[in-house]
Amino acid sequence: MDYILEMRNISKRFGEVNALRQVNFAVACNEVVGLVGDNGAGKSTLIKIVTGYHTPDSGEVYFNGQKLEGLSVAEARQLGIETVYQERALANLQTLWRNIFMGRELTTHLGFLDVNGMKQETEKLMIGSMGFTSAAVAPDAVVGTFSGGEKQGVSIVRALYFNAELIILDEPTMGLSLSETRKFLEFVQGIKKAGKSSIFIDHNVFHVYSVADRIVVLDRGAVAGEFLTKDITLDELMEKMYRVAQTGSLD
Repeated sequence: MDYILEMRNISKRFGEVNALRQVNFAVACNEVVGLVGDNGAGKSTLIKIVTGYHTPDSGEVYFNGQKLEGLSVAEARQLGIETVYQERALANLQTLWRNIFMGRELTTHLGFLDVNGMKQETEKLMIGSMGFTSAAVAPDAVVGTFSGGEKQGVSIVRALYFNAELIILDEPTMGLSLSETRKFLEFVQGIKKAGKSSIFIDHNVFHVYSVADRIVVLDRGAVAGEFLTKDITLDELMEKMYRVAQTGSLD
């Protein structure tokens, strides 16, 4: 199997706290991996190592087969690692096209902003690539008028447009209504259709199970279990997670 991300024997301490202990974690090309576990399980620390915020104390990280040394946040983005946070880091008072291209605007050959080009690209992305059907989602529409699910979809579209290879979804459904969440989960499926990979972190196991190919359970800084969703029912997964939370073991 071809992996876009491989983390081997990753350990990380903060003072007396062992945040990660010999963690092995991987994401295949064109795969959605759910990362679940209780608060303090180590999910955030693991992701911050992937995105360059933290350096592991020991272990190795590979991206597209290349060993990464001293990865920075800027270098992670250059490699194609993008994060969609629960805060939905969008400018609510700005138009959709400005949000898509914010900080990475298209310009004409004379160096001026290519406003028409950005609007056309936005329309193609929202309707063609991600299947937005609402008439309210137009290039000149103000993002603040969108639903929570639509805002998260915009963040995913922006990441895909700028050649993200691995999109990390960090508690993206928090604060979303049921209908907004359903729409957002459709956008997650759009990541796979685009041929990209994703790590989906969420406290709601039902959301993760509905779109993930594989689920990795972290507990107290270590991998407690790993399951292909096609081989396990949601009830079975929840029972195993409950057992881990209570005993620290799947046995």
